[in-house]
Amino acid sequence: MKGRGFGHRLRFALAGLREAFAGERSFRVQLLAAALAVAAILWLRPPLLWTALIVTMIGLVLAAELVNTALEHTLDGLHAEQAEFVRIAKDCAAAAVLVLSATAVIVFVLMLVALA
Repeated sequence: MKGRGFGHRLRFALAGLREAFAGERSFRVQLLAAALAVAAILWLRPPLLWTALIVTMIGLVLAAELVNTALEHTLDGLHAEQAEFVRIAKDCAAAAVLVLSATAVIVFVLMLVALA
């Protein structure tokens, strides 16, 4: 991929998004949650700082989910026998997504409280 133009790299990234959407239920659930959060922002019209914070959290959660998916596929391809270190790495990556998702929910609730 080194030395390729932006158009090529963009196509690779979009292919990754398509793969995650098609193959990962958790990514689709995270996208649905993101869409609901965006709808709430459009409806509530919070101050710009809250909007930026929510959008940032959405990006972080989706990015973490993509990294988790990439790690799972890589480890499954390298060690299909499910070694203990593979299980631990996959569990930790899933936990990172969980922590970010919970943080995003907390930020969203704090926004709702601040707007009340």
